[in-house]
Amino acid sequence: MAIEDVARNVKINRIAKGFSQRKLAEVAGISEIEVKKIEAAHIQPKVRTLEAIARALKIRLDELFTPVGELKAVRFRSFKKMKKRDHLLAKIKKWLDDFNFLEDVLNKKEPFYFNSIEDQCIKSDPKEAAYLCREKLGLDLKVPIYDICGLLEKAGIKILILPIASEGFFGLSINDKDKGPAIIVNDWDRITVERHIFSAAHELGHIMLHPESFDMSEIQEDEKEEREANRFASHFLMPDEGFFNEWNEAAGLHWVDRVLKVKSIYQVSYKTVLYRLIEHKIVDDSIWKKFCYAYTKRYGKKLSFKEEPDWVSKDGEPYKLVRFVFCESRFSRLVREAVKEDKISLSRGAEMLGIGVNEMLELVQSWEAVV
Repeated sequence: MAIEDVARNVKINRIAKGFSQRKLAEVAGISEIEVKKIEAAHIQPKVRTLEAIARALKIRLDELFTPVGELKAVRFRSFKKMKKRDHLLAKIKKWLDDFNFLEDVLNKKEPFYFNSIEDQCIKSDPKEAAYLCREKLGLDLKVPIYDICGLLEKAGIKILILPIASEGFFGLSINDKDKGPAIIVNDWDRITVERHIFSAAHELGHIMLHPESFDMSEIQEDEKEEREANRFASHFLMPDEGFFNEWNEAAGLHWVDRVLKVKSIYQVSYKTVLYRLIEHKIVDDSIWKKFCYAYTKRYGKKLSFKEEPDWVSKDGEPYKLVRFVFCESRFSRLVREAVKEDKISLSRGAEMLGIGVNEMLELVQSWEAVV
């Protein structure tokens, strides 16, 4: 066995499990010094030691010997430096490996639906690229997207929703050269569902517009690419034709209610609606203060305003969407099928879903309760 592969596999799986080196040592019944030496590739561990580590991490022994492949085609930027960047990437790699394993063992690989229009999107304006993607999906320019997770999953994009306590990180993407394409969205409870939806569309924008920017060595935001991805997301979720149709239909309402109605139809933030009005020069930048003042006067509630996309807190979104508007389902469905077909064990299914065995048993019972 290659000592370097074992070292990295122990570290990746430990981090993905959320264990410190001390915690792994305690659960495996070995010394912390031994764990450190193994992860530094300073010693050749005995098989019984690796068996203890595998049991502690709830993985198969052979997973510690498999040659390590790193995620490289990743676009991972954040507005602030992240302390747990390696931890997050290790977790994502494990999930992506599991996802691809399930697709292979069940023979249910979903092809990337946008492959045929990638070159066309790269050469297009972000708005035009957004419309190309909608056209490929068969979506009329007046039709809202009610389930973006389901839509992207059917288009061959893997979706992972993870809670990451960070005000500067909303999501990342992996392109189809690295077991993807995949989109990871930050589900921290301080971030709105509207932002989750926008982040997913934003990352799709990067996948379609900026394939050359998927490089793990790059960690700084590219402001031009961010603006382009934001514009793509805005028009992918809320095309002009549909927006103006709904905006004009609501012309008799109080202007604040008019904004909120369009927001609810397209499942975007109220700020996305106001940005569209600014984009078409219907209003100017003074609209931000005017909206906050008018909303407070009308509903007696204050909005904690911070300009998107820097930050969108739950307190800053009026009449916000509920959790299950943005909810992935394909990975968990593949786990269910693999368990039912005896392709994986219950404990393996639990490990893939990141839950305990008892919770997994309850989940299986819930599957059987309603067919």
